[in-house]
Amino acid sequence: MAARAWSTVLMYLSPRRLQREGTTPDYRFSLANERTFLAWVRTGLALLAGGIAVDQFLTDLTPGLRVTVAVTLLVTGALCALHAVRHWVRCELAMRRDRDLPVSRVPLLLGLIAGTLGAAVAVAFVVGGAR
Repeated sequence: MAARAWSTVLMYLSPRRLQREGTTPDYRFSLANERTFLAWVRTGLALLAGGIAVDQFLTDLTPGLRVTVAVTLLVTGALCALHAVRHWVRCELAMRRDRDLPVSRVPLLLGLIAGTLGAAVAVAFVVGGAR
């Protein structure tokens, strides 16, 4: 079990090791997988920038809410970027092993987090959560 876990970690750290798995897929699929990876990274960067922006510019929010929203965006952005790597490796392995592509709950979670934070900030402004 530990050997398999270590092998999986090495897949993330060494693309050459990944190339030894299965057969090489059509390059268009690998390039599409890479574009998806870059989209996840861009989303993570946007969330990080949003967290910084909330902390710096939404000074009318109560400090507790502002910090909560900012930290949630920062943590979500970091996790999104980490998910990008995991998703890329899982999809590449699935294509090389001629298996179905993996499904992910991350888009659902991302939508729920963004919607919840947006609603919380909107309610705070409307109800008078601003200082």
